[in-house]
Amino acid sequence: MTEAAKPVSYKGWAGIKRAFGTPSALTMAMLGFGSGLPFLLIASQTLSTRLRDVGLDLGSIGLISLASFFYLLKFLWAPLLDRYAFPLLGGLGRRRSWLLVSQAMVLVGLVALAFVRPEQGVWPLVMWVLVASFAGATQDSAVDAYRIEIAPQAAQAALAATYTLGYRIGLILAGAGALYLAQFEGWIVAYLAMAALMLLPIITTLLCAEPERPATAVQRRIDVAEAFVQPITSFFSRNGVALALVLLAFVGLFKFPDQVIGVMAGPFYLDSGFDKADIATVSKLFGVWMGIAGAFLGGIAVAAFGFRRMLLVAALGVALSNLAFLLMAHNPGKLWAFYAALSADNLFQGFAGTVLVAFMSSLTDRNFTATQYALLVSLANLPGKFVGGVSGYIVEATSYSTFFILSSVTVVPTLLLLAWLWPRIVDRGPPPVA
Repeated sequence: MTEAAKPVSYKGWAGIKRAFGTPSALTMAMLGFGSGLPFLLIASQTLSTRLRDVGLDLGSIGLISLASFFYLLKFLWAPLLDRYAFPLLGGLGRRRSWLLVSQAMVLVGLVALAFVRPEQGVWPLVMWVLVASFAGATQDSAVDAYRIEIAPQAAQAALAATYTLGYRIGLILAGAGALYLAQFEGWIVAYLAMAALMLLPIITTLLCAEPERPATAVQRRIDVAEAFVQPITSFFSRNGVALALVLLAFVGLFKFPDQVIGVMAGPFYLDSGFDKADIATVSKLFGVWMGIAGAFLGGIAVAAFGFRRMLLVAALGVALSNLAFLLMAHNPGKLWAFYAALSADNLFQGFAGTVLVAFMSSLTDRNFTATQYALLVSLANLPGKFVGGVSGYIVEATSYSTFFILSSVTVVPTLLLLAWLWPRIVDRGPPPVA
């Protein structure tokens, strides 16, 4: 019997401790590690630092970051993950079969990227980033569906926090670990080492339990077209058209201030006078542990107070933390400014990430877990990702300081949407399986 079927209470501080102590929490930490490990290497700061290190201009780096767009479009093939097990691996179950295939593809993609020479031409790099980002996005969809289905809604904040713990440790190794290796051994060794670490989530997938699927969901026989349409119509029928549209817009804008600066972070650190070892120590080691602290703080806060008030705290915190980068912009080469900026940024990133995961989980119908959650996650990343793609041109046309101020102001539409949603959303669990 899975945890989803156990009549266990997760209320109060004893319940919070119980949620964090479930076997599923440990599994989610390992699966989160597998999701976090490739992200910086193929879609964010480690890749952009590598490209800047070999002499590419900021505009090109921003455009190349769009090659990881599969992370934004994973909802398009997520219905297949809800409907079918991966061919030839059905014995592992619907969730675990997709997990295993996607993790293996990530490993192959990282090995290939190890031997790419972007200074000699970016197209081979773009091709393998496309492959790795497709695999990473598929892995994320499978992990998210696994998390929602393996435990009840009351335990989701704890699972989100332990998932974030693993995810952030993956970021530490893909950030600090890769940068240290690149500094002293070169980029080939760095990427090969990260590829080898993907064996850990692969082993976890082989050993973990497959979530039980509701009997009514097993009996439902729908064709491929319905597999894509029904999750969307279910979301709108449950919430109503107006509320559903505002919820989607709110999710899409919630992380915008943070994501819009993501691509430029690595180049900004280099241009501020820090070498790869400094960046690894402060950004990818100290900063990530601050993110882990923020994630657990968010998990505890949501479990204790619910997600509605925490959405307001998180949205304001993420936007205001962007202003902390002004300390670095006006104090180039000063480690104290680097530590201060990264403390604020990562603490609120971690906090906001857990709060958003708990909120999106409450909106998800477990009949269509992978599809609906993938749609929400894609929306949460889509606006910031596309603006991030041209962020290099914005910085070159203005300045880093102006860019950080503008990114903070973008929280205003999010706050307006939250004000409209405030009386209309409650701390609810997912709907019963129909």
